[in-house]
Amino acid sequence: MKRYKDIERTKVDGRRSTNTVVYPIITPKISDTYIITSYGDRLDNLSWEYYKDPSLWWIIARANNINTGSLFPKVGIQLRIPSDVQLIIQEYNDLNNIEV
Repeated sequence: MKRYKDIERTKVDGRRSTNTVVYPIITPKISDTYIITSYGDRLDNLSWEYYKDPSLWWIIARANNINTGSLFPKVGIQLRIPSDVQLIIQEYNDLNNIEV
């Protein structure tokens, strides 16, 4: 899933810009997985491991309130890996008026 490919773009004064992206709130579910991070863990690699799609790293970041701009989470912290990825993607699409 390419997050921005379906987000509407606008031109203002000859400059192209992407409209604001809205992310869903990802509430914990009993079926979520929890891990403790190790040295070298990256959100895109964890996304590949759990979802088979490295572009979904933002789901793990959003679920854990990681907004540092880095794919490397701190070592030794607990991360929640949301289980219901399709529902999260659908909500993302709905919030951003993306038709699939």
